[in-house]
Amino acid sequence: MVRFLRDRLASHLLPWLRTEWLLAAFGSLAILLALADPQPLDRYQDWLQVPTLAGLMGLMIAIQGIRDSGLVQRAAIVLVTRAHSLRGLGLMLVAGAEILAMVLTNDVSLFLLVPLTVAIAGLSNLPLARMVVLEALAVNAGSMLSPIGNPQNLLLWQSSHLPFLHFVQGMAPASALASLLLLALTALWLPGGRVELDRNALDSRPLFPPLAVLSLVALASMVLMMEHGLALEGALGLLLPFALLARDSLKRIDWPLLATFAAIFAGLGHFAALPVVGAVLDRFDFGQPLTLFLGGLLGSQVISNVPATVLLLDRAHDPLALATAVNVGGFGLVVGSLANLIALRLARLPQGLRQFHRVSIPFLMVCAPLVYLTARWLA
Repeated sequence: MVRFLRDRLASHLLPWLRTEWLLAAFGSLAILLALADPQPLDRYQDWLQVPTLAGLMGLMIAIQGIRDSGLVQRAAIVLVTRAHSLRGLGLMLVAGAEILAMVLTNDVSLFLLVPLTVAIAGLSNLPLARMVVLEALAVNAGSMLSPIGNPQNLLLWQSSHLPFLHFVQGMAPASALASLLLLALTALWLPGGRVELDRNALDSRPLFPPLAVLSLVALASMVLMMEHGLALEGALGLLLPFALLARDSLKRIDWPLLATFAAIFAGLGHFAALPVVGAVLDRFDFGQPLTLFLGGLLGSQVISNVPATVLLLDRAHDPLALATAVNVGGFGLVVGSLANLIALRLARLPQGLRQFHRVSIPFLMVCAPLVYLTARWLA
């Protein structure tokens, strides 16, 4: 019996833990906190951020359909056959990620660009791991400029009632500085050779127009529903047509990724709401610029930038300073921004986490002091 259990553990549980360790870690945290500090049901519903989870599910359904339709591969062929160098192609993808993140939010941008990048890498010698890491950093740098670029900006913009352009002007120095550093990193890190095409791969990408049309309509409708606060209705509305017309696409969705986000929201939301955490924070004067900056920065590294924003929202007197801190906190550790997790999971890189931290942590160490000093100089 012991040998049987040991063999089952080695053959099933250990491989699962190697790939889903985030789900296991944050799921365990959520369960332990629920047992140690039981709360009313509505608190758990708030921490789960159901609209955000529903929005992610809807986007995952639409993007999986686009990938299965062959549309992404066709777009990749168009781009890669017109690119002159790997560095030029990489700079174009990074710039595109930043611009899209300003308009469509960071997660939507990644759901569009990472599958495209995976397809391009399958057709050419583009270094996939490097490119996905750069795109994760790019959507964080680009989204910090816009009030609708990411959830923490949207929360701070709505709670502070700042005019749209005032918010953009306040975030412009940090976003511009992070973007310049990222473009320099891209130019230095990517090889400068020519794009080499796999001619056999160019001819093996069939297109399924009905699924492509369904998926594009699904993506547009999902973004529209999210903009109007109807993410849950939009996601549920996609399940029926895909169940009828594209059941295989639903099966191929990365459902463990969605479960990982639910575990992160529940675990970190409960952790941030613990009285002991609030008592510790009450000892700090977040009216001081450096204290607020470090609080948002370090808080993002521990509990991600959206929960860190919620935690410091009522303690910060300057919403733009808090926005700057938590946006810069999206760099560094992978948990700093949920966009980082989305990028790595969409690309399914075997050593993606290690590659990400080798670049993102030094990037944070360079970017953070420069952003803070620039903000103080402009104040």
